[in-house]
Parts: sequence; structure tokens; C-alpha cells
Amino acid sequence: MKKLLGSIALAMIAMTGPLAAQTYPDQAVTLVVPYGPGGASDLAGRALAETAQPALGQPVTVMNRPGAGGMNGARSVAAADADGYTLLLARVGMALSPAVMPDSAVPWDSYTFLGMLEATPMILAVRSDAPHDSVEALIAAIEDGKGGMTYAASGATAIDGFTTQALLADNDLDPLTAATLVPYKGGGALATALLGGHVDFVAMSAGSLMPHIESGDLKALMVFAPKRMDSLPDVATAQELGYETAGQIGGWSALYGPKDLPEAVVAKWNTVLADVATNEQWLELARRRGSISTIGDVDMTEFAKQQYELFNGLAKDFGYLPN
Repeated sequence: MKKLLGSIALAMIAMTGPLAAQTYPDQAVTLVVPYGPGGASDLAGRALAETAQPALGQPVTVMNRPGAGGMNGARSVAAADADGYTLLLARVGMALSPAVMPDSAVPWDSYTFLGMLEATPMILAVRSDAPHDSVEALIAAIEDGKGGMTYAASGATAIDGFTTQALLADNDLDPLTAATLVPYKGGGALATALLGGHVDFVAMSAGSLMPHIESGDLKALMVFAPKRMDSLPDVATAQELGYETAGQIGGWSALYGPKDLPEAVVAKWNTVLADVATNEQWLELARRRGSISTIGDVDMTEFAKQQYELFNGLAKDFGYLPN
């Protein structure tokens, strides 16, 4: 009898280990979006959920879990069972937050990195009636202004704060004093501040700026992205213009899971993402969001590490963290 019970126990262990992973997935997968509904992160998550299902063979259910700058959702996934049924729509904040708030954010390496999904470009923009028609002209005006030029951002150590500060540093200007940061909450408020003449320029998410650029109220001077946007083919990237630090900054989305996912789960998502990469619906939805599909373009583990090190280094260089 003891021998029989032992055999059953071993069988159960097998079923909950490698064998279970080999049958993955046999139920719906939950995709946690760590921000609220309706925003760029939510749209990206829902686009992935819809286009991944055919190759995955099971539904993908989106769960919004906002709060703490994305850390509530990130923490829930980092603490979830490593079975592949709870995944994270990760954003640049998953590398940036722990880089600048190491005591309160989820560590950047608390995950299994399944793959990059998209670049979400940032745009350096001014009002259409501004005299600056190039980045060089804007930088010259900033230098002449001796701190009097203003820009809107959601925070000094937010992605839309680091974009401008990195650009200033690349031009041998003091990132904290060469231009004055005026804080606003949310992309819509930042764009409105520029439109209303309350600030001189912004360097922020393309999604919030493109409607105003297309209407002619704003003009784009540069894109923070790995390649040019289809909707702005004549606007160069920071990399193309030779800005070393600013050229490394940009928004992105990726797919993460809890640490130590089984190899079979990782292999399945490699196959699924390869299918999504050529899915016309995914590509069209990315275009509508102002995003650039980057599935398969980078090693996500190495990229996440580089992004963490980039922002941690900037936080120290700019004085937000001790060296």
C-alpha cells in the first residue's frame, strides 16, 4: 500500500512539474496591465491578447491593476506562481522605477523576460508658431535663455523628464538648470500645457502629441525611438542626430512572467510572439497607437538590464541618487 501511495505521489509531482508545462496552456492566461484602462499600456495589452490567442490556443484575459507607478501590477506578477498563467504587460517603468527608487520598486530582474513587443516613441515638440525648426535651434534658444526656457514633464525622474535632461546633457548643458521643468500630471495635461503656451517645449509620448502634430498645432523636431515613425518619416531620431544618451531613451512594452518560468512555457511564448510579429492586425493596431512593433529585435533580458543601468546611471549623474 505504501509503495502504491508513493507511486501516486511521484505521478502527481510529475503532473505538476515538467509534464504540466508540456501541456501548457490548458486554460486562459491572465495578462496584467499595471496601468488603468484606456491608456497606451492598456491598448497594447489588449492588442496582444487578441492577436496572441490563435497561436496560443487559449484566451488571454486582460486585468488592469494600476497604482504606485505600475508597481502594484508588477509586484502581483513577480509574486505569482511560475506556471505561465499570469503574465505582465511590462513598460519602461519596470526598469526605470527600480533604477531611481531602489527601496520601493520591484527589482528590475524579478521576472522571466519573454520578449520585447513594441517601441512607444517619445517626440520632442514645440508649438507650430515657435521659431525653432530644428533641435539645434531649440538647444541654442535654451542656452541663450539661461534657465528661462520651460518644458512640461510628469516628474524629473519620469521618462518624459529624463528625455529632456538627457538631451541637455548631450549638449553639455546642465540637465537640471539649463531649462526649467514645470510638472503636470498625465500626457494630456503635458500636451495641453504646450498648446496653451504655458511651456516652451516637451519631449513626451507620441500618442499624446500626434493628434496635435497632425492638426498643425504642434511641430515635431525629433523622435526618441529606435527607428523613425511611419507617421513622421521626415523627423530624425535622437540616434540619427548623434545624441548618445538621449538616443537610448524611449518608451517600450514587453512581455514578462514570474521568475523561473518552465522552459516549455518560454518556448511556447517564443512561438506565439513570432506569430504575432507578422500578424497584420497587430501591426495595424501598433500603427494606430503610434507604436513601432519590435518583436524579435532585441534580447529582452539584456535590454532590460541595459535600461535599468541607463536610468540608474542617469539618476546618479544628475544627483537624484548618491554615487
